[in-house]
Amino acid sequence: MSTLATVLLSALPLMAGWAVHVWWLSGCLNTARRDPLTGLRTRDGFTRRATALLKDPRAVVVLADVDRFKQINDTHGHAAGDALLKATAERLAHHVGPSGVVGRLGGDEFAAVLIDDHGTAGDLLAVLHGVLARPVEGQNPAVHTTVSLGWVRAVDSPAGDLSGLLRRADEAMYAAKQARAGLRRAGLGRLFATITGRRSGRTGARTAAPVVGVAA
Repeated sequence: MSTLATVLLSALPLMAGWAVHVWWLSGCLNTARRDPLTGLRTRDGFTRRATALLKDPRAVVVLADVDRFKQINDTHGHAAGDALLKATAERLAHHVGPSGVVGRLGGDEFAAVLIDDHGTAGDLLAVLHGVLARPVEGQNPAVHTTVSLGWVRAVDSPAGDLSGLLRRADEAMYAAKQARAGLRRAGLGRLFATITGRRSGRTGARTAAPVVGVAA
């Protein structure tokens, strides 16, 4: 056997060990970027994927917040709250589809980037907010709530910066929380939403009906 072959054979166990180690590290990293409750990406994992998707001019940034979540936890218990979060995550992921990404930013707040192939994001979100308001199956008594949504197209921000787009979607969402029904454009409700939402510790009034905030 040649010297080269001998060296290669002796190196095989070491190479295999490194391959397993790299695979293990990759698995750990992927787990760290997944929320253990919902299976969605965490903020870090979402940011990485969303930033890549924003290069597509059809990208739409969405922010979602479960209404009256603390009240649900206090009334029905944390198990019911967890079930609601998991159902919300599953419904969001289904409607965004494999071409987009959904993440749980923390608590009852979710973010998504979807690719609007047909220019119908408004119609999609109108359907989505109705789906998100459905009772969670298997809960007795049934837990009823709504989810407020704010959204903005990536092309509406010249810089295409994720944090800036999330901020606009957030303002639209809190403007939506002040509305009793229908749509809310960020251009009309931004200042009001910022004062009653962000500056008061995000304690803006929660609406009794699901609404969609639209960022122009």
